[in-house]
Amino acid sequence: MRRQIALALPVFTLLACAAGVSGNASKDFEEVKATTILDAPSVNAEGLAEESRALIKRGKYMVELLGCGTCHTNGALEGDPDIDNFLGGSDIGIAYMSPLDNRYPGVVFAPNLTPDVETGIGSWSDNELSMAIRQGKGRHSKRPGLVMPWPGYAKLSDEDTAAITQYLRSLEPVRHKVPDTVEPGQKTRESFVYFGFYRNK
Repeated sequence: MRRQIALALPVFTLLACAAGVSGNASKDFEEVKATTILDAPSVNAEGLAEESRALIKRGKYMVELLGCGTCHTNGALEGDPDIDNFLGGSDIGIAYMSPLDNRYPGVVFAPNLTPDVETGIGSWSDNELSMAIRQGKGRHSKRPGLVMPWPGYAKLSDEDTAAITQYLRSLEPVRHKVPDTVEPGQKTRESFVYFGFYRNK
């Protein structure tokens, strides 16, 4: 059964809260306490040059700082992250339309960021990853991601973006295909959260 959950998502930190809706609309929500801080796992950098080890270490720090694990780790949006499959993508979606106006909002699922070739970023180029991080664009998409907080990452330096890329490539691959995007007006059986802040008119 589909669950509707209210979640506030600022650019850098995800803060769980009950949505500020009134009337009958609020009965469709339940409060959720998302896991907003996740320690990124260390990777085996043995045998790599010192420069590569330093880059991976920096990338791990950046992934933690930017909170990538909250959306891209299964279960984290509902407070129960699957740490063994860190950044393996989420089966819990994020609605990108107001629940007050759309009974069946569009829903996206944060993709697998591990280097699995079939379900993750294993076949992505460094440039494609850089565009995804700083412009929110998927591999074959020209439009920015609907919920990816890329405006907050747009000014990342080339060095920091390369560090994130190197760290992601160093993770153990996780074979996990996330559900397809749900278009507005379509029902989904997957759990999803609503995001954003709403104000009265």
